[in-house]
Formats: sequence, structure tokens, C-alpha cells
Amino acid sequence: MSKSINRELNDQSSKKNLAERLLIKLREVFPDADCSLRFRSPFELLVATILSAQCTDVQVNKVTKILFQQYNEPEHFVEISSEMLEGLIKSTGFYRNKAKNIKAASKEIIKHFGGKVPHTMAELITLSGVGRKTANVVLGNGFGINEGFVVDTHIFRLSHRLGLADGKLPETVEQELMAIFPQQDWRFISHALIQLGRNYCKSRKPDCNTCPVNSICKQLENISRKG
Repeated sequence: MSKSINRELNDQSSKKNLAERLLIKLREVFPDADCSLRFRSPFELLVATILSAQCTDVQVNKVTKILFQQYNEPEHFVEISSEMLEGLIKSTGFYRNKAKNIKAASKEIIKHFGGKVPHTMAELITLSGVGRKTANVVLGNGFGINEGFVVDTHIFRLSHRLGLADGKLPETVEQELMAIFPQQDWRFISHALIQLGRNYCKSRKPDCNTCPVNSICKQLENISRKG
């Protein structure tokens, strides 16, 4: 066996060991970690997830609390004017593009899927405004299907800080995480990591001293070495 292959196997084994320890800790700290977007159906979740791009879930929930009172089916978003929809979702940012994608996705759901949100990755990513991240959110939280691993900005950042992944793109990081965590835990882990990122491992100033996973975090080791 070549040295490069041996190093790669050792590295993968190390990451799996780290993942096992992290999963145990996350279950202790965030036992009830779940989706923070509020929804009553897979379609509402799809709309909320599209709105969540470059916007906090808190703000999205404020918008959808009003929006979903009147508009909560694909037919509703086909019928509503672009101007009206843009006004209702303006506070989420990038509202023109989001309104365009929501209306287009609604038409596609009606035309190609009988008015029901599809529940496979291959079908979901054919919808306007839906990439792997959005599809994974809908599959995991709307249908209870772990087909992929959600990689948002928090998870992308933490994956590197914790030494779980090395990829430069979300799609690459997703594959790395899928390889080291049990599939049945993908949904929980994504929500727990998001909570960890929001509460402790923030982008600009991670709170390493009080972080509940600091004992197994490579970021903390790097900070200690620099100190």
C-alpha cells in the first residue's frame, strides 16, 4: 500500500472517530435540535427555505406567519401577482428573485408533479430556485428522508474548524460528511451543528472558551498553538 493511500485511510479513520465523539456530544448538548423554520406542509417548507437564503430563520418565520395565512398552496402562488408577492416577502432580501423562483416552482409542481412537492433529490432539484441544500432541507424535514446532508454557511464553516471536512465547495463538504456520519443521524447532526454555529462557533468571533465541544475541536488546538 502506497504512503499516500495509507495517509488517506488514516485521515478518514481519524475523521470518523472525531465524528463519533462529536455526535455523542451534540446529543448531550442539543438533544432537541430541529428545523427552526415554521411550516405545516412540505410545500410551506419549500417556500420558507427559498426565502431563507441570505436571511435569518427568525425573519423568515415573521414573514411566513402572515404569508401562509392566505397563500399556502402552489395554486395560490401561481395566481398572486409578482408585485404582491414581492411586497409580502421584501424583508427577506433578494425578494424579486425569490418571488420569481417561488412562482416558477409552484407552476412546475402543478405541471409536473400533480400539485404535490416531489420527494426525491432528482425531482426536487429540477424546480426553480432549488439546489441540493434546499432539497435536503425539504426531504429531511418535510418527508423524513435522509438522502443528503444539509450544508449551509454554519455547517460549511464548522466542518472545517472541527476538522471534519477539507472541501472547498458545499457539495464536496456534503460528500465528506455523508462518509463519516451515520445516515440515520444526518438530519439531527445538521440541526445541531447549525445551533452550535449560531450560539458558539460564530463566523467572526467563535466563543471557544464556553463552547461545549471545545475539547474535540481542532480550531481550539490551532488557537492554543498560536498562543
